[in-house]
Amino acid sequence: MTPAPGRYADLRSRILSAAVMAAVGIAAVWAGGLWFLGLVALVVGLMLWELHGLAFVPPDPRAAAALGGLGAAAVAAACLLPAVYALPLALLPAVAGPLGGGRGGHVFAPVAALVVLAGFALVQLRADLGAVWLLWLVLVVIATDVLGYFAGRGLGGPKLWPQVSPGKTWSGTVAGWAGAAAVGAGFMAATGAGAELLALSVAASMAAQAGDIAESAVKRRAGVKDASALIPGHGGLFDRFDGMFGAALFFLIAERLVGFPPQGAAAGG
Repeated sequence: MTPAPGRYADLRSRILSAAVMAAVGIAAVWAGGLWFLGLVALVVGLMLWELHGLAFVPPDPRAAAALGGLGAAAVAAACLLPAVYALPLALLPAVAGPLGGGRGGHVFAPVAALVVLAGFALVQLRADLGAVWLLWLVLVVIATDVLGYFAGRGLGGPKLWPQVSPGKTWSGTVAGWAGAAAVGAGFMAATGAGAELLALSVAASMAAQAGDIAESAVKRRAGVKDASALIPGHGGLFDRFDGMFGAALFFLIAERLVGFPPQGAAAGG
């Protein structure tokens, strides 16, 4: 049966783009080291470039490119230099952004700081805990997004927050939590992790959804549907990685509060 045009019109392009991104991402995660750092730095830089266009009025293409380069360099330097230098480097793009002029620095600064910190968190997760637990986080976000997409469009129902993100439904939100819990259960079986992993998986799913909603709020303020047109079927990198970076920020905090991996788990390599 052919899908209804309005409901799944972008499905083919989304799947093809997602397959390419998955292949590149898996290869970089597996390789680790400078390969993964380079990919994360590139994504952060492009996200800050997109964010400049969303936040500032009027946008300045040269300032956007400069801030994107600064963001990529900040992530790379923060991950390569001793940890004591990580925080000021992570905050540098956020401070530099408003100095370029234009209205919107109050939007750019906090979001830019969170994006760079999330990039740093992803690299640290790969370096400290190995590919297995980074894969866990990635799969939690993918399950949240995919199940939320199909449940939201297939089941519909009440909207989660129509004033900010009109397309998101409670059915898709809850389906995302269920998918994240399923991923957690799979990793419990594979690694011997404790039951705490189920709660952490659902919490990471919620953090991913919060990142998605925050990006929707920024786009709604700018009056645009997508952050850019870099990825067919997905819009921009901000549209695709907002959830991943929200989950990474959650991990950066949760690891310090509750410890990770959960008791009994193998860290993986």
